[in-house]
Amino acid sequence: MRGAAGVAGAAATGAFTLGMVDDADAQSPGQPGGPASLRPFPPIAAITDEERLARIEKARRLMVDNGIGAMFIEPGSSMFYYTGVRWGLSERPFGVVIPAKGDLAYITPGFEEERARELTKFSNDVRVWQEDDSPYRLVADILRDRGVAAGRVGFEERVRFFITDGIRAEAPQLEFVSATPVTAGCRMFKSKAELALMQRANDITIAAYRATFPTMHVGMTQAELSRSIAGAIQKLGGQSDGALVLFGVSSAFPHGTTKPATLKDGDTVLVDGGCTVEGYASDITRTTVFGNPSQRQRDVWDVEKRAQTAAFNAAQIGAACESVDAAARKVITDAGFGPGYKVPGLPHRTGHGIGLDGHEWTNFVRGNTTKIQPGMCFSDEPTIVIYGEFGCRLEDCLYIGEDGPHFFTAQSPSIERPFP
Repeated sequence: MRGAAGVAGAAATGAFTLGMVDDADAQSPGQPGGPASLRPFPPIAAITDEERLARIEKARRLMVDNGIGAMFIEPGSSMFYYTGVRWGLSERPFGVVIPAKGDLAYITPGFEEERARELTKFSNDVRVWQEDDSPYRLVADILRDRGVAAGRVGFEERVRFFITDGIRAEAPQLEFVSATPVTAGCRMFKSKAELALMQRANDITIAAYRATFPTMHVGMTQAELSRSIAGAIQKLGGQSDGALVLFGVSSAFPHGTTKPATLKDGDTVLVDGGCTVEGYASDITRTTVFGNPSQRQRDVWDVEKRAQTAAFNAAQIGAACESVDAAARKVITDAGFGPGYKVPGLPHRTGHGIGLDGHEWTNFVRGNTTKIQPGMCFSDEPTIVIYGEFGCRLEDCLYIGEDGPHFFTAQSPSIERPFP
């Protein structure tokens, strides 16, 4: 889901190290921690064309393994992952065919041809459809040209129905299947370059939280703090639309409530946010109290911290993803909450995959027997919901190195100290 400040130190995985930028590196001297003093993190390398070509080759191998002759992708995270192309969705289809054998080919509206040729990579085969043409016929033609006149064609999970339906009408002899074994089979496993971008996104989010949390004051609105966090992230070099900020009883709603709230002494404060760097996401939640916490708030926070730690310790190579959820849920249930998804308790999964999408494959959830492997990235966020009182979520993302799990960010030390 959608916490806080700059973290010093380093996290290692296998043969490489991901540095966490010290907060002092993200701020100007003289006003440590102040939003006005923030300056951008240093530049970081984007994903190279060589890496994208390697991704395409892996996709081809996975297509062969799954009996898929080609896959069709619309604009979105998967298109960006393989080709580096960013393109907005509209009623006019734009897309790419990646065949198991042969060159990529794109389709584009005629009036967008020059822009398409400017942006597309790894193929000069850009096929144009005019306003009174069928774009779906072009896709069928590409498939035939690539030797896929019959058999199985994969469609990325976010391809819209009207496009799939249009292509089906032009190529009824084809079998239409999910391309998820290919796209997830590539995207679930992050490279060194991807992990570095995700580390930067996490460092920026933490630095923004550290700078903005001290600005909280009586009467502050949730929207004010959200905007302040978004502004800090922008100054630090990330992209963000703001954070989910919840005060008091509103903090019990995992994704917020329509009721406005202003900050008062003793309120639980839950901040769930993140940013992107070169498209790669962070997702961090911190829960603290404005003023002095009650014993009840301390006790619940402590259970939450133990549950988050139990999940992390369970996220070992070869373990089933569902075992991570079970480890966190046991701590919460043993403390008298739940059981299962009942509230007061943990009403949702313990974590989700993360990468180019804030939520992607795969999840820490009951029933998911997927084995944890190096390169996977997840959130670790076993929320405790107590409607009418408050909620508590501690969320840090982790990656699986060759030697097991590592957090991108340091866990909160205490309810009073959301950051080390």
